[in-house]
Parts: sequence; structure tokens; C-alpha cells
Amino acid sequence: MPFIDSKVSVAISKEQEAELKTRLGQAISLIPGKSESWLMTGFEDNYHLYFRGDNSQPMAFIEVKVYGREDSSAFESLTVEIMKIFNEVLGIAPDHIYIKYEAVANWGWNGGNF
Repeated sequence: MPFIDSKVSVAISKEQEAELKTRLGQAISLIPGKSESWLMTGFEDNYHLYFRGDNSQPMAFIEVKVYGREDSSAFESLTVEIMKIFNEVLGIAPDHIYIKYEAVANWGWNGGNF
């Protein structure tokens, strides 16, 4: 039950969105027990972001929420991959990307909770 939500300061074309979705779907498997079959993604482009008081460079704030326990080693691997994806697809430098991880103990779906 992972969710990857992305806020980026640049426009995202339909083709770029499709590539991001596909590549994030592959990357989520770096977290043990997670797969694209349960992944939900969200993209908000042209978001007003400032980093160090400046907004002249492309940037992103990405949140990754997963059901279950934290896995610092897996999160580290996923950070590398997410930064690579957003750099290659949208031209956002890794030093202009923040990624927040959150392990969630309670997750609702289909009328119940896991």
C-alpha cells in the first residue's frame, strides 16, 4: 500500500507523467514486500516551491508513504532511484529534491483497514 506524491515546480507532459508512473512502479520494489500492483501515485506540477529562498531552479518535494515498518536501508536505495528518475525525466537536480518517508501503521482500503 505505498503512495508516492510528487510536487514539482515544472510542467509535466502526459508522456513524462506516464514515464514517471512506470519508473516509480518499478522502483517501489526496492522496499521489501512492495510492488506496483498496490502503488498509488500523484503528481502536482507547476507547484510554487522555493528552496533557500529561491525558485529559479526546477525542484521537487516528494512524499513516500508505506504501510508497515520503516526500512532505512530500503528507503536509502529508493531515494537514489527516485532522484535519478526525476533528474532524467524532468531535469531536476538531486540537490533540489526533498523526499519525506512515512511508515503508516493504519491503512484503510475497500471498506476496512489492514
